[in-house]
Amino acid sequence: MGISFSTHRRRNTNPYYHPYITDTPYAPHTPPPYSTPSPPPIQYHTHYNACNYTNPFVGRPYYAPLYTCHPNASFILQPRVMPTPPPTHHQQPKKINTNVNVHKDSIFMELDENNPNQHLVSFVFDALVDGSITIYYFAREEPNCVFNSLYPQAYMPMKIPFHKGLDQRFRQPPGTGINLGFFQFDDLSKPSAKEDVFPLVISAETYPYPVFSDGNFPDPYVSPHTQITQAVIENNMEGSLKVKVIKQILWVDGVRYELRELYGIGNMCQGLSSNDCCVICMTEPKDTALLPCRHMCMCNECAKALRLESDKCPICRQPIEELLEIKLDNVDQQL
Repeated sequence: MGISFSTHRRRNTNPYYHPYITDTPYAPHTPPPYSTPSPPPIQYHTHYNACNYTNPFVGRPYYAPLYTCHPNASFILQPRVMPTPPPTHHQQPKKINTNVNVHKDSIFMELDENNPNQHLVSFVFDALVDGSITIYYFAREEPNCVFNSLYPQAYMPMKIPFHKGLDQRFRQPPGTGINLGFFQFDDLSKPSAKEDVFPLVISAETYPYPVFSDGNFPDPYVSPHTQITQAVIENNMEGSLKVKVIKQILWVDGVRYELRELYGIGNMCQGLSSNDCCVICMTEPKDTALLPCRHMCMCNECAKALRLESDKCPICRQPIEELLEIKLDNVDQQL
């Protein structure tokens, strides 16, 4: 009899599994987890890269400039362009004899004691020669420094003569004032921008030498020296009226000048003091005014250097549009 060996190789090779039956015919397929690609290994080059730049950091990949290693880049870095400094105007001080000056901080509107409904204008002024003062309301400037009132029916301007003297008090005579009730306070508190009409205009006229044709009035062919003060009338919280000066004009020998104050010039013509030095270098005298704020606080060299770095005034921080250099050397000899 032969010997036979029985094995379960066939049953072990192909085992039979019972199928797993679910409620849904097709089970949902779960996507494989997302895997991020691994970053490339760090290149430890200590010599030169593809763009022939040395790597100053060991153990750090070098990134060359965009415009150098990537000629097809979408933009190119441009060098910084320095701002152009504003133009500087050189002007020599010039003395103008106006013979009359109205102190703009001393202008007030006072009630007429004889006419409670009317207001009178009063102020302090200096005069080297005799002259006259004319008060206008809602007046417009015409050529040759002539002013015409828009409402002559409400107030008729009249000339009031004065004698020479310093620190004089001017006050309109009683009965020559104006009733401001005819006007709106909004119209009194601001000038008319389109027509250049100011609610209050004070004209102070003088003549360089006394020339009279009939003994009372000056010769009309002689050009007077006139100072014009244009102002508005505001109503403060206390109910009283306040005069605010907007502009002052000089008319001398047929030439019109507009007065502008320079903050910080002081009495520099009388001598240099510690307060008259440049606020930047603290050594050179200040001779440059910044426009439009009109702060005279720097020398010309510092003003030019500051303008390259900033466009703000060091005093008020307003934008600088223009530099105005005023030479004060030998002023007395030029006058």
